[in-house]
Amino acid sequence: MVRCWKHSETRLEEAQCTDEGSAASSQSHFPHKAFWVSLSASLLLVIIGLGLTGHLGLSQPHSESLQIVRITVPDQTGVLINQSAVVDQQNDLVTFSIASPANQTSTVLFDVKRVRPGDMHQIGLICYKPVDQDSCYLRKMEKTDYDNVQSLLHESTHKSQFQLSGNETRRQTEYLGVLAASQVDVATLDEPLQALCQDSSIHWTRRVEGPGKQRLVYFCIDICFPSNICVSVCFYYLPE
Repeated sequence: MVRCWKHSETRLEEAQCTDEGSAASSQSHFPHKAFWVSLSASLLLVIIGLGLTGHLGLSQPHSESLQIVRITVPDQTGVLINQSAVVDQQNDLVTFSIASPANQTSTVLFDVKRVRPGDMHQIGLICYKPVDQDSCYLRKMEKTDYDNVQSLLHESTHKSQFQLSGNETRRQTEYLGVLAASQVDVATLDEPLQALCQDSSIHWTRRVEGPGKQRLVYFCIDICFPSNICVSVCFYYLPE
């Protein structure tokens, strides 16, 4: 309560008045302030929510497109061989992890994202990263490679594990000659190949009939596909 004065016709009279007017004025301003504070908080929450939704919307489709496929097939002696492949349907990438008897893993990456309908000359690249070697080996895909990978890209949408029968599986051997003099700059490759071959020497290879008796096969990698095809890819260095 505050003391105030009022004027009468004969004298000034002292009267008591309260601060109700100022209180009413403060109360009239308070709802406006609360409204703007709540509105700002709501807008902030909406912005954060949209940001999280956008981030999840961008990252989730890629993670959902990755699928691990396991392939089991008996070798020519009857011993089961287990292989796994990461299938990235969004980017048309298939990455094989092939374990050796010593539990060491080689990697084979099929990059088919450059496929153009009706063009089988520049289908894509295959990159071989053998175990215990600081080297990568590249070759251009051919139509048979494309067909084999497409069987995996297609079948992986239906199931993630394949048990191949030894009697029904077709086996073939391919020889690749390593062009040792033609090293590749890793910076010229696409990101998946760069990640696989970082800090490694990279060489082009080409398909050849066979190494001949005077040439030594350095290593072989067996790759099996759901289409009951197993390919043994063997490498050796071509003469300079």
